[in-house]
Amino acid sequence: MIKTRITITMLLLALAGCSGKEGLERTEIETTTDGTSKADSIGEYKVALANRIVQVNSTKVYIGRPQALLRSVVVVKYTVDANGSLVRSEILRSNRDRTTEATALSTLRNTAPFPKPASSLLKNGRVELMETWLFNNDGRFQLRTIAEPQMDE
Repeated sequence: MIKTRITITMLLLALAGCSGKEGLERTEIETTTDGTSKADSIGEYKVALANRIVQVNSTKVYIGRPQALLRSVVVVKYTVDANGSLVRSEILRSNRDRTTEATALSTLRNTAPFPKPASSLLKNGRVELMETWLFNNDGRFQLRTIAEPQMDE
């Protein structure tokens, strides 16, 4: 079901010609009335957050298949508390491209607060996640969790 939702979202984005937020706003994050995510697994919660990051930072997102040889791949480990606040973020892997590192961290910060994680996902009142930003040469990105396959070389 998640893959179907992602495929539909990406199709809507492509059809909308998404150069701005207009098409991305069609992605809805399912939450309860108090803002708690309806995701009942870490994987589903990660997809919901990836969609939210893309929605909030739409002008920095690459629509379509990423190029074969990426400019940069930035892996970020981050922690979200029970209220959906970003508690911590750190770069785990990078090619030391400071511009793309800054973009990855700033898009994460710009998106917070996130939907609250379900209490079943919390460990010591927090959820720890990792996400990978895939950057094309033009500096726009996709998130690996919801990215289309890269083009062939």
